[in-house]
This record gives sequence, structure tokens and C-alpha cells, in this order.
Amino acid sequence: MGLLYLALVHHPVVNRRGEVVASAVTNLDLHDLARTARTYDLPACFIVTPLEDQQALICELISHWCEGVGREMHPDRAQALDLLRIEASIEGACRAIERETGTKPQLWATSARQSTRGLGVSDARGQLAKSEAPVLLLFGTAWGLAPSVLQGADGLLEPIRGKGDYNHLSVRCAAAILLDRLLGQAG
Repeated sequence: MGLLYLALVHHPVVNRRGEVVASAVTNLDLHDLARTARTYDLPACFIVTPLEDQQALICELISHWCEGVGREMHPDRAQALDLLRIEASIEGACRAIERETGTKPQLWATSARQSTRGLGVSDARGQLAKSEAPVLLLFGTAWGLAPSVLQGADGLLEPIRGKGDYNHLSVRCAAAILLDRLLGQAG
């Protein structure tokens, strides 16, 4: 089975006007995505931002929970936050995975928007089970991944759909749902 890595992308993403931007890191996203990555035994969760002040904030948060009193008070949280890795770009995350595994990862992107090239979750789950190649699963912050990222991905997972027309899940919820569908115990 191929290894699945997660990336929370803060750049390049789009804002509500469709402009490519860098979004701000949020404490809640980091905690929840790290805990989800730990629950599904992922090797790492990359936080992708080129902004040095945001990288420093992430380092401070990780340091608080993974060293000293934070680790002593909440060792389970430290286990999860130890999985966070900071990269300035998606390409940097890919290089890190390739150094670790010896193989360039496939890029799978996510979007709340429907696409003609959508990869169904059951097909993706099957590919993960059969492949030896690592996969980097990209989640975009703000209003989603930039079009250049979606177009450059090896696969674009079909959006999560509920019962109605409303489709604006938080990135934390979307990641948890997709990871469960890809790696969770069926049944």
C-alpha cells in the first residue's frame, strides 16, 4: 500500500474573488489536521506557506505542545503535532517526500467544485491499496486551491456531497471525511 501524506495549502489558494493569495494559518486547523493525520497513521501533515511570519507562528505552536509543559499536560496532542512539517511550497513538500521514500509522490487535489476529471473515492482507495508510490493529498485553505494546482495535480478527488445543495465544509471537516473514506475501516 502506498503512503498517504496530507498537505494543508495556504499558497497558492484563491480568495472569494478568485484572486491567487496566501491565506493565514489558523491554530484550530493545525491542531485538528494533526490529530486527524495521527488517527489515520499518516507519516506527516505538511503545512504549506511561503510566509515567514506564518512559519514562525507554526514553529511556536509546535514547540509549545511538543516540548516542556505542553507535552507533559497533553502527550496525545504532542504525538499528533509532531506530524506537522512546514514547507514553503507544494514542490518543497514533494521533495521532502521523495527524500524520505525514494519516490516522487503523486499529487491528488481536492475541491468543493465539481470537475469532469474527478477521481472517485472508491477508485482512489483502490489505487492507494495497490500502489507503492506515495500520494500527497492537497487541501486548500481560503476558497480553495488555485487553478494552477488543480490543473497540475495527477488526480482531483470528487467533492464531498451532502443531501442538499449546500457545500461549504471547513477544511478540517473535509479532510476528516476524505481520510476516513480513503483509509477508514469499511463497514
